[in-house]
Amino acid sequence: MEITSPAFDRGKDIPVKYTFDGENMSPPLRISDVPAEARSLALIVEDIDSPIGPFTHWVVWNVPPETTEIAENSQPPGAQIGINGFGEVRWGGPCPPSGRHRYRFHLLALDTVLEATSPDRRHQIESEMEGSILSRATLTGRYQTDA
Repeated sequence: MEITSPAFDRGKDIPVKYTFDGENMSPPLRISDVPAEARSLALIVEDIDSPIGPFTHWVVWNVPPETTEIAENSQPPGAQIGINGFGEVRWGGPCPPSGRHRYRFHLLALDTVLEATSPDRRHQIESEMEGSILSRATLTGRYQTDA
């Protein structure tokens, strides 16, 4: 399974447009090679360099497994959105307090459709996913605020 973005290359800078310094919209994503037995997908985006530990920017689950693209500033039809680290039910773009941070997009193929309903938090979703993960893929981008 693979996750990529036409907006930035793996390990490279996330454009300002997708951050708190820009338009704060989710970047476009492409998904491929999902296992045939997957019943749903989940996506968790986190700042892995946050001084308080991994900071959640987006939690999306029950993405239909046939999804091959998530358009810019959108969510897949039928998917659920959880509460991010900002306490909001939406994408929260990168906004590191200082320095260059890495943002990891975790894509998970699941053998089930989760029963959780919005607006659950990441730890609730991860708990429900336990034992149901068929495959994982990651995409990492970087961002450094001008502040």
